[in-house]
Amino acid sequence: MNQNKLFNRTRWQLAISYAAVMGLILSLLGFGVYKAIAHAHWVAIDRELESVAGTLHDSLELKLQQPGRLEPIVNELLPNLRLIGVKGIKEQLPSRHILSAINQGYYYIRLFDYSGKLIATAGAYPEELPPEFNSQYWQTITDTKGNVYHQISVALHTQTQQDWGYFQVGRSLQDFNDYLSTVKWVLKLGLPTALILIGFASWLLAGLAMKPIYSSYRQIQQFTADAAHELRTPLAASQATVESALLTPQLDEKEAREILRTIDRQNRRLTQLVADLLLLARMDNQAIRDRPQLCCLNDLVSDLVEELAAMAIASKVALTSEVRVQQQLNVVGNSDQLYRLVANLIVNAIQYTPAGGKVTVILDCSHQEAIVQVQDTGIGMAAADLERIFDRFYRVNSDRSRHTGGSGLGLAIAQTIARAHRGSLSARSELGCGSTFLLQLPL
Repeated sequence: MNQNKLFNRTRWQLAISYAAVMGLILSLLGFGVYKAIAHAHWVAIDRELESVAGTLHDSLELKLQQPGRLEPIVNELLPNLRLIGVKGIKEQLPSRHILSAINQGYYYIRLFDYSGKLIATAGAYPEELPPEFNSQYWQTITDTKGNVYHQISVALHTQTQQDWGYFQVGRSLQDFNDYLSTVKWVLKLGLPTALILIGFASWLLAGLAMKPIYSSYRQIQQFTADAAHELRTPLAASQATVESALLTPQLDEKEAREILRTIDRQNRRLTQLVADLLLLARMDNQAIRDRPQLCCLNDLVSDLVEELAAMAIASKVALTSEVRVQQQLNVVGNSDQLYRLVANLIVNAIQYTPAGGKVTVILDCSHQEAIVQVQDTGIGMAAADLERIFDRFYRVNSDRSRHTGGSGLGLAIAQTIARAHRGSLSARSELGCGSTFLLQLPL
């Protein structure tokens, strides 16, 4: 197949199409996975910030007594508390904070009075953050160095429910961005690698998909060449006969009749060949359209042996039948086609059995199947020929087949009829020892 430019080009086109479609699907899938991972981590950060802010909010409001003033006990809750230009806590006390999350290195806390003035910071507070207050609940801000932070703002009240001010809990998004960068690199490296593997797999799959098509294409090529050859032979013979007659100045009645017999013989051969080709074409394209009917194989075998007895006698071959069942074997199908199937097998056996040989037609059944065997003591076939005898226009012995009028379609037609009746046709043979054809049909 690789030597055929048409199929090789088609294989490349299929492989590229498969790879392009799969690449697009993987790209969309990778983008979706990235967005899902980013969203899941973002939601986790929001929940974590809400949890920390809620715990601190409840703890701080129990200790705040005056608006805008930090009580000394607040230092026990917040690590690294630093006051910014206000009175309240003169010195730093040992920190006994209740939230370990604040001390993880990327959380910070900012406290504002009710007017929005920064009072104090705690935790891992970055000095580069702008000191301006923003009362939005969720905020994502960037410092002067380009670092990104995510924070939440919550209002604070005193123990007497007076407005004290606000506090913000935020965290750096450096670890979040680093994680997403790693995911991006994995996707950037994984997608080209996957595309390479997909391209290679697409090439192999395209080859597998093209194999039966290429096989059918070769069969059609061979069939066309064989059919043209078979049609050309009788046409050339008829043309030669006509030209010879035209070149003869005068033809007597005997010569004219001989010429007409030759032309008639070639026309009959052409007619039979065309009829066989049409039959094969119809059976390839559609199932049996005739209304199925019960066919008695006992009667069919008996009739054929009786009708072909004259042909067997002329060929000096003994034709007999052997029925190994007591009951009638009925199958559903087209009786004319089944008649032709078995007739082809018997005629072939007679033609390829030398004088003094024997042809036996055996009728039997097994496992809900009717079995028809046609055995002969003829010339037999080699193993290489046995594999191709059901191919169209294939002949084991071309010279003898043409001499007997065969076109190489008889066994192909028999095989097609057997398959159309949900049966099977097989053969076994040994060179010089005869052949046996086995037909199996469902009862």
